[in-house]
Amino acid sequence: MPTIEAKRARFAELHASQGCFIIPNPWDVGSTKYLASLGFKALATTSAGAAFAAGKPDGGMTRAEVLRHVTDLVAATDLPFNADYEAGFAATRDELYESVTRCIATGVAGFSIEDFTGDPAGPFFGAQEAADRIRTARAAINASGHKVLLTARCETMLRGHPDGLAEALRRLESYAEAGADVLYAPGLRSPEEVAQVVKRARPLPVNVLAGAPGFTLRQLEDLDVRRVSVGAALARAAWGGFMRAAQDIARNGRFDSFADAAPFAELDRLFRSSGT
Repeated sequence: MPTIEAKRARFAELHASQGCFIIPNPWDVGSTKYLASLGFKALATTSAGAAFAAGKPDGGMTRAEVLRHVTDLVAATDLPFNADYEAGFAATRDELYESVTRCIATGVAGFSIEDFTGDPAGPFFGAQEAADRIRTARAAINASGHKVLLTARCETMLRGHPDGLAEALRRLESYAEAGADVLYAPGLRSPEEVAQVVKRARPLPVNVLAGAPGFTLRQLEDLDVRRVSVGAALARAAWGGFMRAAQDIARNGRFDSFADAAPFAELDRLFRSSGT
């Protein structure tokens, strides 16, 4: 298995090179190992997918739970991992610095910090405060001496900010100035929106969320997107199959949905070959 520093170097290389790569989001060790077997170049955690697997809502996991989860997934594969670290599990900048240091210690090759507070009364950090938090995360990375990529994540498109894209463009520009390595505004829905973000972000790479049908990888590559993630979509797809099968049993006493189940032998062979 490559060293943590080798994984980090590989992750940085992926962002520095040309073209577009997919960074899918497993939610546990098994899904991590399966995605690694398909030849993807890097993986990322999903806060919602992990929370659902733990029987909690998105944002419902504690920092300790998230750090254990990230540590387990990082150790499960040779691939570099990016952590969905939500808002850093910290209210103040001092707390954020300490929290980022703990995230780096899991062995991640990168992580994201978002500007969504989770508080319905004030769902977004102020623009200046959010930029200062990115600056704090950058300082913690620099002090660690490790090559860990910082993704600045603006939630205004995804969380219903009244100014949506315009606010995202303003914020992403300030996050770039604060020291972000990658910019990310989940919730972009059209090629025109993606193009505006990519133009404003240059020369920094942009991550786009493909959490529903719409974009293709080729379209996003043509728009100069560097990285594509899927968020909780794979976890939701798995839940969809499970829920349909379980509901068919509960409501109809039928087991027809099992016809679409993954073959036992294929799963058993995968996990025997990947080790424990």
